Amino acid sequence: MKKIFVLVVFLSTACYTFGQDVDKLINQDDVYRIIKSLSADDMQGRATFTPGIEKAAKFIEGEYKNIGLEPMSGDDGFRQNFHMYRNAVTSLGCTINGQQITTLNMCAAASESFNWTETSDVQVSVLGKGDNFRKAYSSYLSDQKKHLVLVDTSLAPTFKRFYAYIRSGHVSLKPVSANAPIVLILGNFDAVKTFKVDCMAETKELPATNIVGIIPGKTKPDEYVVFGGHYDHLGILPAVKGDSIANGADDDASGTTAVITLARYFKALNNNARTLVFVAFTGEEIGELGSQHFAQTVEPDKVMAMFNIEMIGKPSKFGENSAFITGFDRSTFGTILQKNLTNTQFKFYPDPYPDQNLFYRSDNASLAEVGVPAHTISTDQIDIDTLYHTVGDELSTLDVHNIVSTIRAIALSSRTIVSGQDTPTRVPKLER
Repeated sequence: MKKIFVLVVFLSTACYTFGQDVDKLINQDDVYRIIKSLSADDMQGRATFTPGIEKAAKFIEGEYKNIGLEPMSGDDGFRQNFHMYRNAVTSLGCTINGQQITTLNMCAAASESFNWTETSDVQVSVLGKGDNFRKAYSSYLSDQKKHLVLVDTSLAPTFKRFYAYIRSGHVSLKPVSANAPIVLILGNFDAVKTFKVDCMAETKELPATNIVGIIPGKTKPDEYVVFGGHYDHLGILPAVKGDSIANGADDDASGTTAVITLARYFKALNNNARTLVFVAFTGEEIGELGSQHFAQTVEPDKVMAMFNIEMIGKPSKFGENSAFITGFDRSTFGTILQKNLTNTQFKFYPDPYPDQNLFYRSDNASLAEVGVPAHTISTDQIDIDTLYHTVGDELSTLDVHNIVSTIRAIALSSRTIVSGQDTPTRVPKLER
């Protein structure tokens, strides 16, 4: 009994000491300064391949340098430079039954230029009222046939979303082989007797960079713990009440702020057994491409855990001092984190939005696919968040106290993984 009492006292004292460190080293003023900078209008929404994301990259580099992080071996300083390839349609013209289609009512997904007429081997389909647009489009992608799709005007809202997505082009880490083109036309037509489509497309090689800094491990330097968040967002969108900048304050300046703040915290402690890797990913919004590249540069079996931090700017559905973990039941990651928060007010919950498939919708997926216990920590109420992916995602809409309390909870909950005391079980590779 005496031994148990001593152990309880020791653990309570340790928790109290860690709590003091967290409160002292993770402060609200610094968190506010970082997220204010990342979500400012002069970052222009941080879209990949734009001057705005380059400005954000330089800001994060400066923070890493001031903290005293080290570059990862093989990188260009804190920059993990690589290339992406974007296939985009540069011009598109179409007539149906002699009627010229206006630009806003047509779009094409194509990797090569083409010309079609009614004598071409093209599948002409109609999407009518009540049809599942997304499901149909997925089937067109998979069957590798040429498709001319006439979209009923009742589906105009969905068409507009696809229009914006398709017009931005397809981005990948490798040059893609030619895919069968898909042309979408918004409008109601009688039987199609004649049509003509002229499309010009091109592939561009574009530079991209993740920003990576490390704190080498003291006793287990070949074992890695990754803290990541994406610093890209959507850039410039159609104006709403005069505002066209999608600042991405919550998505994901909040997560990137957490990564920088945790780097400063662990550098100040300077007692990590395992090597800590802090990554600001690019290209999450266009397919998690930055994290996919990062996953190719590390030995996955050496990565003990990944903390992906995504949208922590507002209280979760469970109330204050709470967050959820995606894929909670896929490894013991969440159980370890919650154990380390014993005697604190904060609690982690399993993902309450299983229908949203969030485990594979953020950068943790790139490492989970190769077996790493990689999970996303978030507080966003994604089912009712009306500001998600809009120009309204501004710093003024966020609860900075919620961001601070979540960062502190991540710092405390990760400590036995950072120290090498705990190791989460692996996630089955390529599980979807």
